[in-house]
Amino acid sequence: MQTVWLESATSTNTLMSADSASYMHGDALAARSQTAGRGQRGNSWESEPAKNLTFSLMLRPKTIIPSEAFAVSMLTAIGVVRAIEKATGVKATLKWPNDIYVDDRKLAGILIENSFSASGIAHSIIGIGLNVNQSKFVSDAPNPVSLKQLCNCDFDLENLLKDLVAEIVETFDAYESASDLQALCKLYNSMLWRGTGIWPWRDCLRNETVYASIDSVAPDGHLTLDTTPPRIFAFKEIAAIL
Repeated sequence: MQTVWLESATSTNTLMSADSASYMHGDALAARSQTAGRGQRGNSWESEPAKNLTFSLMLRPKTIIPSEAFAVSMLTAIGVVRAIEKATGVKATLKWPNDIYVDDRKLAGILIENSFSASGIAHSIIGIGLNVNQSKFVSDAPNPVSLKQLCNCDFDLENLLKDLVAEIVETFDAYESASDLQALCKLYNSMLWRGTGIWPWRDCLRNETVYASIDSVAPDGHLTLDTTPPRIFAFKEIAAIL
């Protein structure tokens, strides 16, 4: 595994995708300043230069089949949460499908771009933005938070990146050795933000507010809310109300 640092880049996911054959499993591409970082739903990602981690990680699945591609999201998010707690002591949770939250504030975002082949998943490019040493946010993002705000100290970006990459790859490789999808889903569900209790949701299909608890997230990534009867949602069909 190797990590390449760039002083500035538009989007590390875009750059890695354009030269994907050059990156081995576990290689990372990081930018100290990212000018066109991308998030879920086409959103941009605010990141003060040289203050945060904005990077992409190459994973090359061997056993994960396309119909189980959400396993890549689960494994990545679990690895990020584990690495953050080990390195900083901060306990984070997983906001479905793959944001990282501390209480009701967003600490990190993950964007996964899978490339499929006839035989399976050719590779997965994992884009991660983690708020680290930024102390003030100026965009219209509603609820960002950084490790510095949580811990009142600065962190070494290069060391933290090493910890993150190592934990994600270790989590991913351990799963591929066992390929126990049900156990993975159980672990992911146990780490969910708002995993217990009744919370408000915006049903984007019916344009209405629903108050419900999370029943589970399925292996294909669908979210089931504990309503009567239970209702199942795909990504972008339901949104948590903060």
